Amino acid sequence: MTWDIALILSVDGLAGAAIYLLAGLGLVLVFSVTRVIFVPFGDIAVFSALTLAYLEAQRFPPTIGLVAVLAGLTVAKEVVTLIRRGQFRELPRAVLGWGILPMVPCLPAFLLAGRELPALVAIGLALILVVPIVPLLARLVFHPISHASTLVLLIAALVLHFLLSGLGLLFFGPEGFRTQPFLNGMVELLPGFRVSLQVLLMVGTSLALAALFFLAFERTLVGKALRATAVNRVGAQLVGIRPATTATLTYTVVSLLAGFVGILIAPSTTMYYDSGLIIGLKAFVAAIIGGLSSYPLTALGAIAVGMLESFASFWNGAMKDVIVFSLLIPALLVRSHFSNHSDDGSDEEEV
Repeated sequence: MTWDIALILSVDGLAGAAIYLLAGLGLVLVFSVTRVIFVPFGDIAVFSALTLAYLEAQRFPPTIGLVAVLAGLTVAKEVVTLIRRGQFRELPRAVLGWGILPMVPCLPAFLLAGRELPALVAIGLALILVVPIVPLLARLVFHPISHASTLVLLIAALVLHFLLSGLGLLFFGPEGFRTQPFLNGMVELLPGFRVSLQVLLMVGTSLALAALFFLAFERTLVGKALRATAVNRVGAQLVGIRPATTATLTYTVVSLLAGFVGILIAPSTTMYYDSGLIIGLKAFVAAIIGGLSSYPLTALGAIAVGMLESFASFWNGAMKDVIVFSLLIPALLVRSHFSNHSDDGSDEEEV
């Protein structure tokens, strides 16, 4: 391997790390606040990429129908629950929050679909269309079992992934799509070494979003509420922070992060309806390196996953995924060695 090849592979590794960074941060966030290992993260990213591809092709995005179906199911579930409890005054609020508001982003997409749109407009429409998906899914699937064990929540997340894969096939079909690159051309970073502007855009956007993510958690009241819920759910509830509200906000942020992942990866990778699993699993490796709790370690894990995947694809492309997933073994061994084990057999805390 020459130095030129090593530099090229390093740049590719950083591009992959940019994707896994955002996905890993999303997985750590949702697990910290809700104890859910959100396996379908990659599926939402795929929906975002395919939605953008449909908008670029001047076709009607099926995501509108998906959001409408999920909103209808969620409203029906909320109405039935409130009627059983006799909370009739909450019915208008439930219909507004879970039926009308999620459909608001669908209106501009419905009006503009089929037209030639500027790139930024198409990206914005793709993002706002996928934002309601995760909160609606969480309200349908995870909210009724929010007090269940982590294992039950994981099983529900796995089932949800397979359901979303089937819905992806139903709504988008089996064809693969790749969107137009946002920037064309190359830039010379070193003498004789040129890098695609698209790659620089991916890395820069990922770093900017990660920095914004950090500032939001450190400086805003909402971010502090999410941190408080992640540190101690019971304590947060005692000071007036509602777990249901923080969970919904968390799922909204995760949905937005997944949307950005899909937008960033679509110009360089052909996306199919079932491409989300491999994205989510590699991000999960990065999150495991961070212990599903540390954002800086998750960022380092994302860099490790991206670099290892890039160099492994050069040495043995057929085994690159196996090599990447093998990172779980030393990561789990190290976490097991340094973690505090409890021998009293106490059950995990439930809220």
